[in-house]
Amino acid sequence: CDSGGSNSSTNRLWKASLQKFSNASGLAIKVCHFPPGCSKWNRIEHRLFCYITKSWQGKPLVDIETVVNLIGHTTTTKGLKVVCKYDGGKIYRKGIKVDQEVMDNLRIKFGGPHPQWNYIIRPQKS
Repeated sequence: CDSGGSNSSTNRLWKASLQKFSNASGLAIKVCHFPPGCSKWNRIEHRLFCYITKSWQGKPLVDIETVVNLIGHTTTTKGLKVVCKYDGGKIYRKGIKVDQEVMDNLRIKFGGPHPQWNYIIRPQKS
């Protein structure tokens, strides 16, 4: 994770949502965040975003349909094919608070050389 915004290493809603996903899927989820401000090391940014930028270079981004189509038609000679889908204008709630009780019940284990950025969330027992 790039440790910014909604998937920040300090975001309580991110961890609570990962716990819900872990419970539903039965999977243990290992999370490794880049330190804040270090997304420049994120391989996805280097291998994907530069091609998306090239595909819409010089084209006016006038509406969401144009943006989705330009991103979705991004390809490279080495075989990268980008898939992009508009989520239909879903409204995302802002200001969601996660109670301390929820945080206290997470099945989270911090570890690695920088435990504040590396952890595993395991499914909760029913």
